[in-house]
Amino acid sequence: MITNTELEKKGNLFPSKLVSYEQNGDSICFTSENGVQLIITVVRDSMLRLRYATDGIFENDFSYAIDQDQSHGYSVLDITEDDEFIWIITEQIKCRITRKDMRTAMFDVEGALILQDELGFHWEESFEFGGNYVKMSKSTVDGENFYGLGDKPTSFNLKGKRLSNWNTDQYAFGKDLDELYKAIPFYIGLHSAKAYGIFFDNTFKTHFDFCHERRNITSFWADGGEMNYYFIYGPKIGDVVTKYTNLTGRPELPPMWALGYHQSKWSYYPEAKVKELAANFRNNRFPCDALYLDIDYMDGFRCFTWNKDYFPEPKRMVEELEEDGFKTVAIIDPGIKIDNEYPIFKDGLEKDYFCKRADGPYMQGKVWPGKCVFPDFTNPKVREWWADHYKTLIGEIGIKGIWNDMNEPAVMEVPGKTFPLDVRHDYDGNRCSHRKAHNIFGMQMARATYEGVRKYIFPKRPFTITRASYSGGQRFSSTWTGDNLASWEHLWLANTQIQRLGISGFSFAGTDIGGFADQPTGELFTRWIQLGVFHPFCRVHSSGDHGEQEPWYFGEEVLNITRKFVELRYQLLPYLYTAFYQYCKDNIPILKPLVYFDQEDIQTHYRSDEFIFGEHFLICPIQEPNVQGRRMYIPRGQWYNFWNDTVIEGGKELWVDAPLDSMPIYVKEGAIIPKYPVQQYVDEIEIEEINLDIYYKNGKQNSVLYEDDHDGYDYKMGIFNFRTFKLTGKTNDIFVQQHVNGTYKSSLKTMKITFHGLPFTIKSATVNNEDVSLESIGYDNERNSIILQENFTDLHLIGE
Repeated sequence: MITNTELEKKGNLFPSKLVSYEQNGDSICFTSENGVQLIITVVRDSMLRLRYATDGIFENDFSYAIDQDQSHGYSVLDITEDDEFIWIITEQIKCRITRKDMRTAMFDVEGALILQDELGFHWEESFEFGGNYVKMSKSTVDGENFYGLGDKPTSFNLKGKRLSNWNTDQYAFGKDLDELYKAIPFYIGLHSAKAYGIFFDNTFKTHFDFCHERRNITSFWADGGEMNYYFIYGPKIGDVVTKYTNLTGRPELPPMWALGYHQSKWSYYPEAKVKELAANFRNNRFPCDALYLDIDYMDGFRCFTWNKDYFPEPKRMVEELEEDGFKTVAIIDPGIKIDNEYPIFKDGLEKDYFCKRADGPYMQGKVWPGKCVFPDFTNPKVREWWADHYKTLIGEIGIKGIWNDMNEPAVMEVPGKTFPLDVRHDYDGNRCSHRKAHNIFGMQMARATYEGVRKYIFPKRPFTITRASYSGGQRFSSTWTGDNLASWEHLWLANTQIQRLGISGFSFAGTDIGGFADQPTGELFTRWIQLGVFHPFCRVHSSGDHGEQEPWYFGEEVLNITRKFVELRYQLLPYLYTAFYQYCKDNIPILKPLVYFDQEDIQTHYRSDEFIFGEHFLICPIQEPNVQGRRMYIPRGQWYNFWNDTVIEGGKELWVDAPLDSMPIYVKEGAIIPKYPVQQYVDEIEIEEINLDIYYKNGKQNSVLYEDDHDGYDYKMGIFNFRTFKLTGKTNDIFVQQHVNGTYKSSLKTMKITFHGLPFTIKSATVNNEDVSLESIGYDNERNSIILQENFTDLHLIGE
């Protein structure tokens, strides 16, 4: 935000009084006396889009962020007016436009104020670049808090922060660093137990001020382009996140192996080293699904090539690794080495597919191969060309996943570490400079990669990972938080960043477990694994410059503890896979910050250490060295200690023990948790019996389980099962119902059901409405467990 004095000096301009308005279907266009136009579009009953043109001329309506397959629609659209205001009224919100200055305010249908303009829209002419700096300021209320903006490495609650979006390669970044690898210009406001969202869909460098410069003012502005933003009303944070994620697009369900444990380093080579790594995992009985090849697998760091000295027969190696349960993931960067003997450079040059400077020469910059040129991924022909290059890696050699790095884009040894601003881009026919295209370059590279991997790995599902992205990038790729540091501060940042990405639409995210730069102690590595197994993407990655970072490197104690937690992740894969299904189908984030879980409890508004994993787990990592426990906040409700079944009443902070081989994990009462047997990799065995852990509740609770064949596209043709479990607990009995919807022929034959916290001793049982003996259902009195056929419909246990 800029102060009023500065505004006067900078020559800010404002809309004058409203002179006319006109409705055209779902849009209403307002025109001011000085020619400013505002188009308000009713996207949904709870979502409005606001676009401003300072001279009455709007840009071509194009966005990389918006999912073109999303559904629009509303139930009510009324327009009323009086001498001071014009009102747009939907079923859920009322938008007020002031006649004298075109400022807007948003209310719920009961008339409670949600958000209103302070200075509102204003702009400053850019004499250096042309166009305008476009600005918006809003008034806030006491107690209002703010969340979102993607992977910002700062406090979870953004109140008092001032931040910018400009994708930047930040090696060993620190806390409160402003610009990182992603630009996600979306935030959530919360006050009076009501939440709203603002998505500022502008790909120029954008800025956000959350009451930093002035106590009760928030503002957002951009260095060019349009003032084009979406207002999204909740009233729950979950509603805002779901609607935003639907707007910008849901991802494809990943293959289950992508949810396993992954191991990476810069770099594992030659082939003998990769084989040794694989053997160590299997010999140590440490579950692992994927091994990564960093840039050293290439010939001189040339994309889509192999160093035949290190990897003489890559297809054979990849096949042999897969026989032992390992998928191979390879890195691809955007820089193409300038080398007239390099076919990809020659072909791209002939097709004129590389980015150019304003005066015509190709953009050249130094990255790992040396002097490089860069494909213009904003050109659809270039994306198609790039996608086709994955035929060899994916279709012929058998690589199962692609990892895009350095795509901010990062360029070495130049000011700003990226392209000069005069570089030109196609921008899907909307030609522009790098000022506009910078923040979406990495996203469009990831898009091209996704399309190539999907094409050549079919009929299996693609797996890709990208470092840089923009809003909507979740449609094409998973992500990680970049080049972090082996420090306790970065362990704290890891926890906060993944929660923030989750409520910013980008759930499939993780960190470099253990830290990319520097070397973690065994204690830090252990604590990071304990957190990382509860992140949607779970990968150890390090620079390799500071020592080894495999689990066995730190000694027997660390190996045993980290194995225990990775085995827990593999047991919880059906639970995590179900959470992914809900994310991909219903836009529900996999990790939920406490404020998302219970926004009416003001104690959650500044909490970030604790989070909800899926629907039922409460997780709180240990983030300090040399401690045997910590204080944590237990949200309202009753929670079971995962380790000993002690029940705790929430709504308070308390001390919890957590020696090195443990961490605070709680399960919500009433939860039914599906668990697999431990495997060394996904689908190592055909699973015929699944475990259901049922946590007693005096009351009712629903849980779900999603099943398919873990890969491929049969699920899109309805070949899956969605199991709904309904628990009803009373003082002296418990009733569990199962409803199975779907056509997938599961390998499951039985379910081993273990009860936690039953307040009675089981004396009799009925299954599917028939009395059965406890012996016939394998009742184990010590473990409080029974075994049923997987297709049971109801279970009734009665106590004394």
